[in-house]
Amino acid sequence: MARLTRKPAPDTLRPQFWDRVALKDMTPAEWEALCDGCGKCCLNKLEDADTGEVVFTRIACRLLDDSTCRCANYPIRKSIVPECVVLSPKTLGEVAYWMPLSCAYRRLWEGRGLADWHPLVSGDPESVHEAGMSVRGWTIPEFDVPLEDWEDHVIEEEL
Repeated sequence: MARLTRKPAPDTLRPQFWDRVALKDMTPAEWEALCDGCGKCCLNKLEDADTGEVVFTRIACRLLDDSTCRCANYPIRKSIVPECVVLSPKTLGEVAYWMPLSCAYRRLWEGRGLADWHPLVSGDPESVHEAGMSVRGWTIPEFDVPLEDWEDHVIEEEL
């Protein structure tokens, strides 16, 4: 079965658009290219109802392919996982706190620029994995852990 990805063709991207174009003015291909392929946004999170604190778990969304760190059904993910957050320039301000600190969308929204390991900077789609910035190989499928046990799988380090 072929895997669906959201990786745009490089020739549809303006040179260094991430440094020159506002998030709201990016083309759909440029917006999608910002994803570094780390898979961290696909980790299930827990939010404290009283404090609003968000913590990540090692428990991955049922659609995350642990080897590629990409969604196995990206185009129809929202119909399969209704709680999936569809990130867009319009929603980023509302959900940035929910994204990992290393996320390119969050970094650009906060004015921090892309990390040197980001594939757009390095030119290598494997650089995110080689830098140890992805979830490749260490997630647990969400159906393997009862919801009441998710707190046992909280990640202590900042992502």
